[in-house]
Amino acid sequence: MTFRELFQLGSSFEAFLDMDQDINREKTLEIYKNIVVEDTLEDRIKKIENPIHVLAFAEIWCPDCMINVPALQKMQDINPKLKISILPREENEMHMQSYKVGGKVKIPTFVILDDAFQEKGVFIETPKILKDIVGKGNQVEVIVAKRKYRKGEYINSTIEEIIEIINRK
Repeated sequence: MTFRELFQLGSSFEAFLDMDQDINREKTLEIYKNIVVEDTLEDRIKKIENPIHVLAFAEIWCPDCMINVPALQKMQDINPKLKISILPREENEMHMQSYKVGGKVKIPTFVILDDAFQEKGVFIETPKILKDIVGKGNQVEVIVAKRKYRKGEYINSTIEEIIEIINRK
């Protein structure tokens, strides 16, 4: 199946939210409502001229999805040239094989596509800044960083990484 076909099968952020009527939905909405995009990032999002498609593999119950999928929606709110389509990991793992980390499929996995549905790059699970902190192994720093991340304090880092992928030639 092509990226274009997969994209057409996916759902909107609203439909993603409707996959849960309880705490996961509320937490995801809370994160979304509290996103404050830095002015410089907002300007960079607005400057995206060509259509971009983001195929997101995500599940509403996943803590990393609750944080990063709202970031995508916020980007789409700022610039409608960025379109998102969300597919569940369940039943789609075969389409995620080339994005495995440590032999495992991770969510969220965002495949960033140009207007011809050609892959520009991929964002997987968490922003690089958090991966770097965890990689250093200082347990106190890891605990503090993960607490901040769970509250949505690294969302601008996620947005920054996605913009960098979009702007690749």
